[in-house]
Amino acid sequence: MNSQNQSELIVSGIHLELTPSLKTYVREKAARLFRHSERIVRLRIELECDRSPAAGVQFTAKGHIQIQGPDMNASVQSDECHKAVALLVDKLDRMLQRRHQLHRVKRNHPHAVELQAEIPKAYA
Repeated sequence: MNSQNQSELIVSGIHLELTPSLKTYVREKAARLFRHSERIVRLRIELECDRSPAAGVQFTAKGHIQIQGPDMNASVQSDECHKAVALLVDKLDRMLQRRHQLHRVKRNHPHAVELQAEIPKAYA
């Protein structure tokens, strides 16, 4: 996706045909996520269409960010596909911001480690 970092974006459709305009829309929205963290290895977005007679047409967007550390997953539902993608990217964006904030706080406020065992003396 970016020449600076080697991140990749995978877009797939389940019961849904991905049009070139939809792929472009997802790429443009996902670019916002890649600017937050250079450590993103892979971003996978799955778009699913559920055409049940009771609920009507529902679109589900699932996102999976493979990052150094624990992976992040999110899922949203909406009645429009583009709206589901926008909501998903917003949710993943908030998750990345929160993760960055937690790492920054942890980095600036290290905790002391208490050792229960006695440290042996070094003889010169």
